[in-house]
Amino acid sequence: MALPSAWGEMRGGILLLSVLSLLSARLVGAVQESGSAIPAESRPCVDCHAFEFMQRALQDLKKTAYNLDTR
Repeated sequence: MALPSAWGEMRGGILLLSVLSLLSARLVGAVQESGSAIPAESRPCVDCHAFEFMQRALQDLKKTAYNLDTR
């Protein structure tokens, strides 16, 4: 039996690494898809979060000012 050449071994190793990397990429993608991530369409935008935060901060300031005025 003839021994395979170094080039043949290298091609086999590259092929094996390519297949393993593709399989691992699919597994990682499947794990991320099966998570409980909320789709972007149903999440409020960043501006909405900032607006709600500013509304709450303004309400807190009004309460504080009212409390200081009543004292």
